[in-house]
Amino acid sequence: MAKGVERARSPARLGACRAASALLRSYMSVMSFRPIFLRLSVCLAALFGWIGIASAQTLLRDAEIEQFLEDYTRPLMEVAGINPEGIEILIVGDPNFNAFAGPGVMGMNTGTILMAETPNEIEGVLAHEVGHLAGAHSVRGPEAYAKASRPAMLSLVLGAAAIAAGAPPEAGFGILGLGQNAAMGTALTYSRGQESAADQAALSYLEAIGHSGRGLMTSFERLSNQLLLSGRDVKPYLQTHPIGLKRVAALNDRASQMQHFGDTDSEEEIFRLHMIQAKITGFMSEPFTTLRKYPLSDQTQPARYARAVAYYRDSRLEKALTEIDRLIVDDPDNPFFEELKGQMLFEHGKVREAVEPHRKSVELAPQYALLKINLARALVALEGDEEVTEGITLLQTALVQEPDNSFAWSELARAYAVKRNEPMAALSHAEALFSVGNTPEAHRFASLARDKLTPGTPEHLRALDIIRASEDDARRARARGGNRR
Repeated sequence: MAKGVERARSPARLGACRAASALLRSYMSVMSFRPIFLRLSVCLAALFGWIGIASAQTLLRDAEIEQFLEDYTRPLMEVAGINPEGIEILIVGDPNFNAFAGPGVMGMNTGTILMAETPNEIEGVLAHEVGHLAGAHSVRGPEAYAKASRPAMLSLVLGAAAIAAGAPPEAGFGILGLGQNAAMGTALTYSRGQESAADQAALSYLEAIGHSGRGLMTSFERLSNQLLLSGRDVKPYLQTHPIGLKRVAALNDRASQMQHFGDTDSEEEIFRLHMIQAKITGFMSEPFTTLRKYPLSDQTQPARYARAVAYYRDSRLEKALTEIDRLIVDDPDNPFFEELKGQMLFEHGKVREAVEPHRKSVELAPQYALLKINLARALVALEGDEEVTEGITLLQTALVQEPDNSFAWSELARAYAVKRNEPMAALSHAEALFSVGNTPEAHRFASLARDKLTPGTPEHLRALDIIRASEDDARRARARGGNRR
């Protein structure tokens, strides 16, 4: 086991809300979009009961989109005095306009990305949320946040977002684990004063990094106009971020007077947004809808990207491969084209053929844990000794980067099982269960590992850690039950 994996998580960090956090952040998180919907829905049902996928907030993992958001967020956080390493950037699969922030997390709906007309609009919304983070804005008060664990905070913001999006309150209850009054969407509702403060902070951050505040202004102008027309797609955001005419006017007055107001996005930035929007459309819309929006007459790269995803999702593999291969010829250094090709092949049963593009994606962008997990998954599925050994190494490396990625732990357990290394398979499976809050089963598998591992080794000590933390969790659960009686 790679050094760092066994020390990455302290049992003291684990609490009752860990399950929601780990599930929403990493469970079955390897592949882009489509598999996540299916698997995450099962996980949420297992944890909270069937609350309905339409009402649940579906968290997506995609290295390309995460990097896109991080590239805009990082400089804003730095000028705001926030450590970017301490904030997780989340992507919520929801067609409505929404964004949210809380200590340790900040997220954006796919609908917000799709509605953006310029990259600067995305940047403006992110700057506004950074303003909320820097100002520690919350009607629940900083004391409540200070006492909340990071997993609880993630559950809180996603649960509140679900309610703001119009989900039944019970859907939010399932995610939040809070009382009825707290779950009615107030956790992330900002006052008009806080909204104005976040606006002004956002403009200051944008000016400090030499970017325009126009995108923030045009986003909120469009939100205000859409609210007057129907409000359907913008209601979730407006429920937590009240917009008034005075606020919009104040924002416009200051933004238009700033030095960089007239600056525009580069062609490269605009192209990148169009590629991201095409990818989201391909995965989030029905294939026929995507193909209608991006017809064959459109031979731009974004259109071909969207069609590649649509054909793949429609089980037209040959057409999908034709489109993605053309994109790879145009841009051979794009790791995400290779990732998508590997995903297409793997999910259509062409496992051996999937290895090469997945390997190329890792070679092109070794910094992304998700790409390593993709490659490892394909290698382990081949079940050859050399392939599985390489897969284990890749998974260990990825887990140093993302120690709570339960899918990676599950794949590592599978790899050790192929190797007939029962103690390590049991320990890795215990880690996977531990990550999603299933402490009784984690205790059982950690005990199996403990009994077969050499005492005093890091792996043996980690098994003992899981056992102790699981027992502590059980004691806390019994104490809570006793207090309720």
